[in-house]
Amino acid sequence: MLSQDIKSKINKLWDKFWSRGITNPITAIEQISYLLFLRRIDDADKEALADNKKHKTIFKTQKLDKNGKPIIGKNGKFIMESAEDCRWSYFSSLEKVDDILDVVSKKAFPFIKNLNDPTKPYTRHMQNATFGINNATLLKEAIDDINSIFQDIKQQQEEGQQFQDTQGDVYEYLINEISTSGKNGQFRTPRHIIQFMCELIDPDVNDKICDPACGTGGFLLGAYQHILTKYTKPENIVEDENGLNRFKRNGGEKITDQKILNKLNSKTFFGFDIDQNMVRIGLMNLMLHGIKIPQIENLDSLSKEYDQQHEDGEYSIILANPPFTGRINKDGVSDKLKDYGTQSELLFLIRISKMLRKGGKAAVIIPEGVLFSGSKNQKSTREILLKDNNLEAVISLPSGVFKPYAGVKTSILVFSKIKEGSIVFNTKKVWFYELKNDGYSLDDNRRKLSDNPLPIAKEIFNTKQQNTPTKRHNHFYVPIEEIELNEFDLSYNRYKQFEYEDQNYDPPQEILESLFQLENIIQKEMEELKNMIG
Repeated sequence: MLSQDIKSKINKLWDKFWSRGITNPITAIEQISYLLFLRRIDDADKEALADNKKHKTIFKTQKLDKNGKPIIGKNGKFIMESAEDCRWSYFSSLEKVDDILDVVSKKAFPFIKNLNDPTKPYTRHMQNATFGINNATLLKEAIDDINSIFQDIKQQQEEGQQFQDTQGDVYEYLINEISTSGKNGQFRTPRHIIQFMCELIDPDVNDKICDPACGTGGFLLGAYQHILTKYTKPENIVEDENGLNRFKRNGGEKITDQKILNKLNSKTFFGFDIDQNMVRIGLMNLMLHGIKIPQIENLDSLSKEYDQQHEDGEYSIILANPPFTGRINKDGVSDKLKDYGTQSELLFLIRISKMLRKGGKAAVIIPEGVLFSGSKNQKSTREILLKDNNLEAVISLPSGVFKPYAGVKTSILVFSKIKEGSIVFNTKKVWFYELKNDGYSLDDNRRKLSDNPLPIAKEIFNTKQQNTPTKRHNHFYVPIEEIELNEFDLSYNRYKQFEYEDQNYDPPQEILESLFQLENIIQKEMEELKNMIG
């Protein structure tokens, strides 16, 4: 958790961008991301040099001729030269603000644009990126603020108060401004809900994990941190503020196979998003958290273009909270999805089912209406979900989970792929559970409560086969035959048994007598008050 001092400094940094005319939250976070990234790669490179004398610094760049073209040596390789002036520690210490702006805009920013292999997503999506801070004073103040934040981070780590990648926490807190602004329709899934969903489907090192509408990469990051926690020594694991296990710092030290580490860094986490800016933010988010080469692409996963580039059955784990954008333009929609209408939440469910490989698992947040609405497309989508998959669980979330940004009632669907195009039901029974609260107040303030219901829900989920009661109160099973009779209605309230208790009231004469007594007391106190004020 970030200290209040760090949060205050981040808020002040936001205010400075706002007051200097950078009012679009996504634009602001992009620019701050570039600065955080510059600071992070400088620190990481110095740490690597200190730990390993054989480490080759990344602060090298291609030497250019007078026309700005790379110079190739006799061996056919590019001639490299030092890029030490692109280090944060160099330009942040310059005295003149105009010199800082000149170095960052003309050298350091172009350097990070081409940091990775051109074939990698990060470099491809950075090609059209622009450095938008043209006010030298703002840049200097932002650099000073970030230095101050990082000083607090180091102090927090030395005091042993943090147990996650605090630098990544800073970035996540910044990203939260996208939601807080109420602009662009961006509503991030709360971190503790992501953690909970990861606990339910338990991703591992050999999985290929995807979010088809990844935004800032929160689900991919949650899966990564879940995997690291699984492979962290017990003495380095603590209970977080939500009662769930998390590593103290770094994590994953039990993963010693370099092949597995390489896979985690470049071939495990995949995401798609239609917003180029969000793709850049998501890439830097994952890279700042330690994933060296995240695979996030600027692509609509509901489109025909997706079909041209990807095949069904690619992924073993899918985590998602797809946008509930209503109806979409049918012209560009994949031919595989056209039979299911134009509602995005339905199309995403069908797409996710197709993206899963046999035996693969998904945890998806969907609006409650998808579970019971009676339209042909709604019912056929639920039927496909029940036939092609084993729909393991429907977990009803409290309606305040996305407040203050949205009050829509949602549920989590947990399912595993059995067979594409099945004509029989591969779901034999569905487990229903009501999460009455998520450990936070369900008003706009979303204050942390003393209760931690998520670990309890996780335990009930894991033991549901043995411990689910026959009475349908908080959690229960419903057989597929009953669900089919109810036109594939999957709403929790459809099957819950409500208990009604008789209310006992005092006789009317006693109630009336109590009211008279209360009125006498009020009259007496009013007289006393009148005498006091003259």
